[in-house]
Amino acid sequence: MRVAVIGAGIVGVTTAYELAADGHQVTVFERRGAVAEETSFANAGVVAPGYVTPWAAPGMPSKVLRYLLSRHAPVRVTWPLTAGELGWMWHWWRACRLDTYLANRARLQRLAFYSRERLHWLTDTLQLEYDRSPGYMVLLRSEKDQRLVQPGLQVLRDAGVTFRVIDAATARTVEPALNPDTAFVGAIHLPEDEAGNCRQFALLVKDAARAAGARFEFNTRVLPLDRAAPATLHVQQGEAAPRTAAFDAVVVCGGLESAALLRPLGFRIRLAPVYGYSISAPIRESLNAPRSAVMDERFKVAIARLGQRVRVAGSAEIGGDPLHKRAAALQTLYKVLHDWFPGAAQLSNTGASVQEWKGARPMLPDGPPVLGASGAPGVWLNLGHGSSGWALACGSARVVADLMAGRAPLLDLEGLGIERLAG
Repeated sequence: MRVAVIGAGIVGVTTAYELAADGHQVTVFERRGAVAEETSFANAGVVAPGYVTPWAAPGMPSKVLRYLLSRHAPVRVTWPLTAGELGWMWHWWRACRLDTYLANRARLQRLAFYSRERLHWLTDTLQLEYDRSPGYMVLLRSEKDQRLVQPGLQVLRDAGVTFRVIDAATARTVEPALNPDTAFVGAIHLPEDEAGNCRQFALLVKDAARAAGARFEFNTRVLPLDRAAPATLHVQQGEAAPRTAAFDAVVVCGGLESAALLRPLGFRIRLAPVYGYSISAPIRESLNAPRSAVMDERFKVAIARLGQRVRVAGSAEIGGDPLHKRAAALQTLYKVLHDWFPGAAQLSNTGASVQEWKGARPMLPDGPPVLGASGAPGVWLNLGHGSSGWALACGSARVVADLMAGRAPLLDLEGLGIERLAG
């Protein structure tokens, strides 16, 4: 088939590769000048399937209210809020019921474990070399933090995740560079989880997709789909007049823009940007840097070793000015890095060596993405991965490619199709 893929983030690129590898004639349309320029650009890089859970969870609304007055809040609502974001929050609040949360968590984790298998398969088969490091550790500052993670540990046990509950002394043998002046009670060590550079991976997969025959058209905007001919795209480069391009199928992986693209077909996809922040800096002294990835459980901030750089990422923020980087959110990242690995990174006074990033993560109110046929002729969906795009992309891409080929995916897709949104 002639297939168009809209969007070249990590989800779009992996989808393009899987389709091209299956023998389809694939064209990828991306409004930016390269792959992985937006949500996939500087994310945390952590692949920990057992920790992939919905933001819509019991007790989360009350936590958000408490965080309003907290300087280092991991979750924040920021003004102004658009009407769409207010509507999204209403549906998010409704999805915080326990039964809904448990169902969505199971769906996400099924997909996340399958996706990790596909990530490893692609890495090994295509012999991809990118910055990655094995292992993941959740640091617990206090006995309260230790108590609060207990329900999550049962989730890990139920999912068959390999982990160890260790004391602070043992944690320091896993990560010898942990600051000796920062007291903590223990950690959860997950040796089979990992961290990796999502953007580097996306660039390598783009090359593999091209080698398999895929074409990429960058700096190209796709206009909203036409109800009369959904698989015929209207695309525009710069100030040139729009042109049409006909395909047998279209896969929408366009992040936040996906909702507007699909609206003329009668779909109301409730996507909202949940912003995350990161700082990336060169390692100053290797012995002072993490070996792999750690998560500060209290502040929900991840610190990952990516080759010769350290990346610190966190925050979940809805609302506000998308172009404004909130100083308090960045200060939290610097604080947590200093607490655990002081002297690890080159943090110059001018900030010239530090990359500060804010990215919009397109999230559906209840958490899981939507995969598969849209119900409109020739239109397929692979969108709404939120903050877990890196952890879910490879599995999602293979699922959609299998469905388009008429094959049964190697994954239970209950609750991951468009019918969930209708319900």
